[in-house]
Amino acid sequence: MGPMAGSGSVPLFLGQGQAPRPSKSRLLAPYPDPSQPLFFSWGPLHCRAMRGESHSLAVNVHPSHWHFRGLSRPSLHVYGTVMHVNRGNPASQEVVVDSWPEFKIVLTRPNREVTWDPSDFGTNLYTAFYRDEGACRALLGNSHAVDWSQAFQIQGLQDGVYETIRDIARARGHEMKMYPYLPLLHPDPPSMPQYRHDEGLRLAPVSPTHAMLLSNTWMFGWNSWSLRYLCLLIRHFPNACLLAPEGPPISWSLSDPLAALMHGYTLPEHRGQRHMAPVVGMLAAQLHARGFPVYTRVLPHNEPSLRCLRHLGFRILPGVFHQLVVRPGFAQSQPAHALDSAQGPAPGSGERPCAQ
Repeated sequence: MGPMAGSGSVPLFLGQGQAPRPSKSRLLAPYPDPSQPLFFSWGPLHCRAMRGESHSLAVNVHPSHWHFRGLSRPSLHVYGTVMHVNRGNPASQEVVVDSWPEFKIVLTRPNREVTWDPSDFGTNLYTAFYRDEGACRALLGNSHAVDWSQAFQIQGLQDGVYETIRDIARARGHEMKMYPYLPLLHPDPPSMPQYRHDEGLRLAPVSPTHAMLLSNTWMFGWNSWSLRYLCLLIRHFPNACLLAPEGPPISWSLSDPLAALMHGYTLPEHRGQRHMAPVVGMLAAQLHARGFPVYTRVLPHNEPSLRCLRHLGFRILPGVFHQLVVRPGFAQSQPAHALDSAQGPAPGSGERPCAQ
């Protein structure tokens, strides 16, 4: 089937249904040298075109046959999200492109068929990767592609995503908060140093019963949406924790819909004992076994986390991992400090992923 292009004003979207797990043999170079571009390919593309709502062209791609050519490091977050879409889509995401198969921008967004809390910028999650900045501006400014009437967050590793969202938010009178992170990737997870945990402690998955503790130790916790978001992550995405003999976790790390490590935390009274190392090792092994890249993002001033991750073999990638939180009418209705009084990380990012 030949290339299919959109009408210009209406984007294409690529299906969001259930998916079988792609075989590992379909993944090409999932853990390259970070100095080289990433390249992912999942075999030949098979698709079927149909008419959708608003006269958009819906392109259903069989989940085990996604085929993205020439994706580079700035596409890691989109790649991780699409892999989760292919594995049952637990975060109810869908994929939008400007044209197919030769796209200039790919956007992942909340499934429009699901009812979302318009104030919940945790689950109203978008990611973007572009090859042409003009196409990026056109798609992100298109109300068919991005619901600008809701609070949302969008993540990207390219400056054009930040600049576009900043300009559109400013023009619409919305408040936007930008969180700049350092992206880190582990080039060879099986080579990660192995650390034994202290006697009496036990590595285990995080339990939904731990969600309140995780919410209360998260910068954006202590509210219903964060508890709901963390429960989603705990139930449906790889995670790991270190349990005390008779009590709650003392150290943990989750992963998110982007397949990135996030919200790693060690209780203050247990820091300085390398408890995070076996937790990250267990979580990295889970992600690697499922074919995901092992990566995360860390605030530039978070030296304890950076030291921990580099000691485990993570490498800092070039560029900035932008996390942008947008709220409609926020500037007019709420004080500027309400979104981020402590300059902390936004939902979906890792606060102190290796704090000791």
